[in-house]
Amino acid sequence: MHRLTSYLAPTYREDPAEAESPSHRLLLRAGFMRSLGAGIHSLLPMGLRVIQKIEAILREEMNRVGGQEVLLPVTQPAELWRESGRWDQVGAEMLRFKDRMNRDMCLAMTHEEAIVDLVRHDVKSYRQLPVLLYQLQTKFRDEPRPRGGLIRTREFTMKDAYSFHADEASLDEWYPRLYEAYERIFTRCGLKYVIVESDPGMMGGKTAHEFIAHSEIGEDTIISCAACGYSANRQVARFRRDDSSLDPMKPVEEVATPGCRTIEEVAGFLGMKKSQTAKAVFFHGEKRGLIFAVLRGDYEINESFLLRATGESEVRPAHPEEIASCGAVAGYASPIGVKNAFVIADTSLTGARNLVSGANREGFHFQNVNMGRDFQPDAVAEIASAEEGAACPQCGAPLTAKRGIEVGNIFKLGTRYSASMNATFQDANHQEHPFVMGCYGIGSGRLMATIVEQNLDKDGIIWPISVAPFQCAVVLANEQGRDKLGEVERILAASGIEALVDDRDLRAGVKFKDADLMGMPLRVTLGRKIAEGIAEVRVRATGETSETPIENLGHMIAVIRSGGMA
Repeated sequence: MHRLTSYLAPTYREDPAEAESPSHRLLLRAGFMRSLGAGIHSLLPMGLRVIQKIEAILREEMNRVGGQEVLLPVTQPAELWRESGRWDQVGAEMLRFKDRMNRDMCLAMTHEEAIVDLVRHDVKSYRQLPVLLYQLQTKFRDEPRPRGGLIRTREFTMKDAYSFHADEASLDEWYPRLYEAYERIFTRCGLKYVIVESDPGMMGGKTAHEFIAHSEIGEDTIISCAACGYSANRQVARFRRDDSSLDPMKPVEEVATPGCRTIEEVAGFLGMKKSQTAKAVFFHGEKRGLIFAVLRGDYEINESFLLRATGESEVRPAHPEEIASCGAVAGYASPIGVKNAFVIADTSLTGARNLVSGANREGFHFQNVNMGRDFQPDAVAEIASAEEGAACPQCGAPLTAKRGIEVGNIFKLGTRYSASMNATFQDANHQEHPFVMGCYGIGSGRLMATIVEQNLDKDGIIWPISVAPFQCAVVLANEQGRDKLGEVERILAASGIEALVDDRDLRAGVKFKDADLMGMPLRVTLGRKIAEGIAEVRVRATGETSETPIENLGHMIAVIRSGGMA
């Protein structure tokens, strides 16, 4: 039981200038967090209580599936990351430094290398497998654009779990257990979410799923089909193409297109659809150098597919001088006749006929360009992004796109890290094999912010009772309530109810506003009938109110909770 006169929970009447999202605004205003720097935040007592509730759920569900908690260092030697090959693969988002002995070090942005090093020294036999280890630990990722308060930060806490197996069959058996554990975690936290296929990205591995909470401020786009249930992150979402044409190929013609540098301008000038054009997009990679990607003009590039198709770990937009070096002209680029570039075409061009593309000459385009006859790409692959309205790859119905926040992810890593780091065990025949691994992550701070994004109204936060900092706010609405406060506190404590008491010398209306802003699931008001021993109980989510003798408070709150109203 805490009283606001001696509890650090300062509230703001106005939105702080730095607030970027609803959760950021409310967590600052309600006294849950403060910003120390770009993407670096401090938790106040109430914020920490929420995180502790979330982390208790994480621990319970990890323990339930056989997890064992460990704690790994945040500061790590470069040697481990060189072993895995990621020291040179990861870019500026990893903070590197040298210690006083001039040794390369880093702040961990993830802990695959550290957990593999731990296990390879102490797990030697198949008899010790499978094993699931997890931690709740700080990470540092030097995000170029931290945003949304706790949604995307540079320093953050994660629950990351790692499973080690003797073979793929064992991983396949355990993967659904973690999948279901994540479902329980997010359900207990009061989230509405979907589960989608995702891109393993820098983590490596062959299979990955993301748990995405619906939110308009989310950075992820979920492509789904209402007809058959297909769902995937746009990074890996596919769609059915209908690009084949039976039209005969026509001769290539050069046409003047003055001032038309974009697909929209070209299509409008020539009086045709964007789907009748070919789009050029240029990148630069470490392996391929200049990459010339060609796709249908009404499609957008999918960078994840492009990376996979080109074998690159990372690409950047090509510079103008790099584009010019292959003989192309930015805004009027064509794959016809280019040199010293890796040309990759989307499969949408395979059956397309007589498209318009640039002519590699300022102010001119080619008509009737056909892949295979007029240019031969170095590779053909699916590199276009699925968009709203595209045909579902499974049933052909129109796809929909919704924004969301990634709150958790799970990966089948396979032997990506164990093989490169020589982490092996002996089987029953004393043969050495690399561990088969799985990886499972949830950011506790991001989860807290996402809960707020989905549970709020114009007055403030509406915490699900499972993660609320306190289950109820007790408001002293007049001086008579002060006389009964001790008794009310004893009754609530005896019922196991956590309460924050607003005993400040302020008007009742101010206290009610702060209670709504902070978002405790229930509010107990000691007001006009308190002299008769009657208190008012209000449910934050619904606004429903009722009166009860104070000796029945514990029972009434238990009934409200069991009815799912709080």
